[in-house]
Amino acid sequence: MKERVREILSNYASENAGVKTNLARLMTSGRLAGTGRFVILPVDQGFEHGPARSFAPNPAGYDPRYHIELAIKAGCNAYAAPLGFIEAVAADYAGELPLILKTNNHELLVGEEADPISAITASVGDALRLGCTAVGFTIYPGSAQAAKMYEQARALVEEARQAGLPTVIWSYPRGHALTSAGETALDVVAYAAHIAAQLGAHVIKVKLPTDHLELAAAAKVYKDQKVPIQTLAERVRHVVQSAFNGRRIVIFSGGPRSEDAVLLEEAQAIADGGGFGSIIGRNSFQRPEADALRLLGQIMDIYAR
Repeated sequence: MKERVREILSNYASENAGVKTNLARLMTSGRLAGTGRFVILPVDQGFEHGPARSFAPNPAGYDPRYHIELAIKAGCNAYAAPLGFIEAVAADYAGELPLILKTNNHELLVGEEADPISAITASVGDALRLGCTAVGFTIYPGSAQAAKMYEQARALVEEARQAGLPTVIWSYPRGHALTSAGETALDVVAYAAHIAAQLGAHVIKVKLPTDHLELAAAAKVYKDQKVPIQTLAERVRHVVQSAFNGRRIVIFSGGPRSEDAVLLEEAQAIADGGGFGSIIGRNSFQRPEADALRLLGQIMDIYAR
């Protein structure tokens, strides 16, 4: 095991051997093995956005096998998906790469709620049955239903811990009290990362923050304390700092479909800011396979430097 992996694991000293072993597996799989960096392929968008919106740009994506094969070919650290997609591939690809079972999901047939909450769609028992390395869970800080989600997340973290599985928390601010710009405001994203860490998340997924500051009381502190926020790398560094001063793994969402150059600039900023890597869904599987493999390879090259 490389020293960087040991260093990161030392930040989880209170965890049991099972959790630490599975965290190590996430860090010792794929092209970035041993670097402490991550590129994970998540494919929960079919549930979250609908199949046509997710897969029509690249119809191969309707097949669950396409995604896990893409993750394997690219050398991703892990593949994350809801229950159905994991069940469709777990046996045939057992041991090929770490699997992360997304245990709650949200759909849009009822429209975009002002204060969303996701349904519980899978369990720790499912993750164990399917040979998963970790479980995933989404919270929406800022939602009027956030308290319920925090309680669900904390219960999941404890149950998964007892089974030796780490938890990845998707922490996405949403709610009637936040503006659209506020969902990716630096102060809000940093707050969301901190909340996930306080709930016991071992890996935290957040969106890349903008330089907007949403909360007046926080904005005053950022100004008075001269917190650097001008560049994306500075903002990434602050979000990582907010997750126990970098003692928790923080990875950043790839977001909606973007040009390769934009994604590579973002990856460089994540690397420069001390982020742990990327979790890239639509920008991977909505491209033709050859284009996706080239892009993911270029991103991994940045993180491997």
